[in-house]
Amino acid sequence: MNVNRWILGGAIALIAAAAAFFFLRADGSEAADGQTAVELPAGLERADLEIVIREYILANPEIIPEAMERLQERRMVQMISTVRDGLETPFEGAWAGSADADVTIVEFFDYACGFCRTSLPDIERLLAEDDNLRIVFRELPILSEESVDAARVSLSAARQSEYYSFHRALFAAGRPGDATIAAAQRSAGLNSARVQRDIADPAIEAEIRNNRELAGQLELTGTPAFVVGDRILSGAVGYERLKEAVEEARRSS
Repeated sequence: MNVNRWILGGAIALIAAAAAFFFLRADGSEAADGQTAVELPAGLERADLEIVIREYILANPEIIPEAMERLQERRMVQMISTVRDGLETPFEGAWAGSADADVTIVEFFDYACGFCRTSLPDIERLLAEDDNLRIVFRELPILSEESVDAARVSLSAARQSEYYSFHRALFAAGRPGDATIAAAQRSAGLNSARVQRDIADPAIEAEIRNNRELAGQLELTGTPAFVVGDRILSGAVGYERLKEAVEEARRSS
């Protein structure tokens, strides 16, 4: 089902419900927000209400995108609220920042994703500036088999309390492959024998599968994707937008 069509249909239904409530109380005066009010004809029957609602929408077409945006925001809040606890609980050490943070950013990423690499300095800057922020990293290896290999080693790094060191080292090394993964592993000081045991552990595969399921529940279509409070930000949105989302989440908490 086309999501935009679903949102548009829902938005129109939302407008209709709101308009019905409004018109049942309308007296022909101007609406409080400055929009044009349509006078309720005497003796209006329920069946005629659709005509009045249509006239209202035609007189105030700007409410369509406004209603679509509001409905999308509500859907986003609902989707996040159903998975929030699991979403913000990291896999062992797969996080950075403050353990007692008042705001958490959850990032879905792929080590083969160039936009994820360009977003890393924004994450580093936020962590450097904000002592009450935590980043939870969720591997979403969707671009290549090498992405999957990198995600497995990354999760072993989480178990060895060297997650963020490996994370930064691999992005610095370039696209994931045998050589770059091995270089990042050495840079982070990982125990090679432990890595081999971990990548064969079904719990590692279960975590990757869990991340894919979470991404599906949140209707994510690519990487990077950030969940901040009740907002989902898709793509390399940049430092300023991430900071704004953090501040909004902090005000709402």
